Amino acid sequence: MPADPADARLRAAAHPAGWTNPDPQRRYDLVVIGGGTAGLVSAMGAAGLGARVALVERALLGGDCLNTGCVPSKAILRSARAAAEARHAPAVGVRVSGLEVDFAAVMRRMRERRADISPNDSAERLRAAGVDVFFGEARFAGPAAVAVDGRTLAFRRAVIATGGRPAVPEIPGLASAPYLTNETLFALTEQPRRLAIIGAGPIGCEMAQAFARLGTAVTLIDQGAQLLPQEDADAAAVVARRLTADGVSIRLGATVRAISDAGLEVSGAATGATVEPCDRILVAAGRSPNVEALDLAAAGVACSKEGIIVDDHLRTGNRRIFAAGDVCSRFKFTHAADALARIVIQNALFFGRKRASALVIPWCTYTDPELAHVGAYDGARLTIPLADVDRAVVDDERDGFVRLHHDAGRLLGCTIVASRAGEMIGVATHALTHGARLADLGSTIYPYPTLNNAFRAAGDAYGRTRLTPAVRRLLRRYFRLF
Repeated sequence: MPADPADARLRAAAHPAGWTNPDPQRRYDLVVIGGGTAGLVSAMGAAGLGARVALVERALLGGDCLNTGCVPSKAILRSARAAAEARHAPAVGVRVSGLEVDFAAVMRRMRERRADISPNDSAERLRAAGVDVFFGEARFAGPAAVAVDGRTLAFRRAVIATGGRPAVPEIPGLASAPYLTNETLFALTEQPRRLAIIGAGPIGCEMAQAFARLGTAVTLIDQGAQLLPQEDADAAAVVARRLTADGVSIRLGATVRAISDAGLEVSGAATGATVEPCDRILVAAGRSPNVEALDLAAAGVACSKEGIIVDDHLRTGNRRIFAAGDVCSRFKFTHAADALARIVIQNALFFGRKRASALVIPWCTYTDPELAHVGAYDGARLTIPLADVDRAVVDDERDGFVRLHHDAGRLLGCTIVASRAGEMIGVATHALTHGARLADLGSTIYPYPTLNNAFRAAGDAYGRTRLTPAVRRLLRRYFRLF
């Protein structure tokens, strides 16, 4: 990290200098390995219920979310959005002159906001809650013990919450190139003139748009046929249009063959072989679980290349040991890690039978517009274009939609592409969690004008499909007799 007062505050909270690991208790009710979201929720929740808890963290408390993920990325996106709004201000009758992006100030603000949030994940907060915090590399010393810093922590139950790290593809020349990942991107203090991004998933798309809006020439490269390959193709196309409008050069169906001083050697069916010059490279090509240093074999815990193998109750092959968060879940989101940790507390400490498969987990990519989804993609589709939503019209945000998937009116899933999709998806998530139908969305009253009026429009649109010719004939007879 740069020598920065904000980062000094962050380190003082997340890994205080001179911290002395406590003397271990004879036996812990729960030992938590990893101080990211899943680990923090597990530890704080268990300690709050009266359990004897130890947490082991090898680097910074807060994990990816606080230090190298959600928090710093959203802080940069906020600055990038401000720059974009200033450029687009003439479209709404406001003239802005002399727009200048101070990249160093943008990054300084990011570090300050990150430090402001860090007390929530701090060692002192954990200690005040009754958690024994150990800094060091943890490894299993048997089926019911963890070794750290030369000490042994015996446990009744343990949870592995070590998260993941950026996966780095094997590309000739990459190892010797000054490439970035999300773990190093936010330490930048000088703005790259030309940035090449490998991978068009959520991190790649968010940072491509952000850096382009801040003034960097960005090339986004992916082997897939669309951005955000796990998402609805129509929704991904809306995001692609906006990224292109913001100046991002998108290369899809393309493979990086090698990296040299000249740049990235890229080949694709559409454009053939080209060289993409760049000053810096951001690798955003997926994640790998952090398991190598744990000595899982000593504990009888199995893993695959995707991570720790758990059952639906989040228990590993060792009945004493559970896992939560990115290290074991396909849902690699902070809110998913939080939800899984709550299941671990119930199942590990209270012999609960809560199932991870019962969770309804939404997600959102925070591009502009945002793209959010929850539930299934199958079933019948009902789409409300934002061009039909009054708030989107007055805000000049017509390129997007709310799409509901249903089975005879029973909600199955929802995709939203809108400026505030991350906020809106909560409506669909609540409805899906509680078994709501499209008629329920239509009968709910939303403030006008808001983008959430799209849900009411969807419920009304479904209601109209139930007015079959036979029903209409009956209604006509009724009104003639009325």
